[in-house]
Amino acid sequence: MTHRPPYVPGHSLLEGRTAVITAAAGAGIGGATARKFLEEGARIVIGDAHERRLKESAAALADEFGKDRIAALPCDVTDQQQVDALFAFAAGHHGGLDIVVNNAGLGGTADLVDMTDEQWAKVLDVTLGGTFRCTRAALRRLKEQNAGRRRLGQEEKTGGVVVNNASVIGWRAQRGQAHYAAAKAGVMALTRCAALEAADFGVRVNAVAPSLAMHPHLVKVTTPGLLADLTEREAFGRYAEPWEIANVIVFLASGYSSYMTGETVSVSSQRA
Repeated sequence: MTHRPPYVPGHSLLEGRTAVITAAAGAGIGGATARKFLEEGARIVIGDAHERRLKESAAALADEFGKDRIAALPCDVTDQQQVDALFAFAAGHHGGLDIVVNNAGLGGTADLVDMTDEQWAKVLDVTLGGTFRCTRAALRRLKEQNAGRRRLGQEEKTGGVVVNNASVIGWRAQRGQAHYAAAKAGVMALTRCAALEAADFGVRVNAVAPSLAMHPHLVKVTTPGLLADLTEREAFGRYAEPWEIANVIVFLASGYSSYMTGETVSVSSQRA
């Protein structure tokens, strides 16, 4: 089965909600999630460390969906000041915060015997450390926001959702990916622990774990042979489109997953 599925249109699942999406510039999962959220009725603030691509992506989305629903701010998730600025900007620009999608991550390939401390630290700092910093900033803001709304008798407006981008490689072994696998397994564990704490103030925390979603950046950092091998492992005989991952992120951000927290949902057709 190698045919491409039809694109799924929006159904207003996130109508009137405000979301922050990291690493959302370009054609990857973050960019697809930004588009999907807009199609579902959300207001979004997108962040990315690549300022030029971020500006171009925000302009394109604003032209299509309207300038009042899209804003952007450069953000390097390894810098706590930039992370805090992104969340403060989102809350101020749209008047509150409802959803956070932690999509930022960094890969690479190196056998463990050849891996340098710098390679290890950089992947862990972006992929796991960045998710930690953004989750911490999101929960602090959502906790305060929910407490304030309860004081005003606005319980119906409390809540919030965090969705982290993990990977099936957090469960499954792959040569040359010790740093990335460790980081993504850490994202899964962080998700579970954060979910227990966030439940105390009405916030849900879940994660998606894609197997293979094709986008231009992946092509640049992965050899053709490895991409062919990874594609062969997929039961459908093809890679996922980024929007197929974004569909599951929409589900986790919406009311359809209201009883789910601490879960990592595999978005994969890999054979066991």
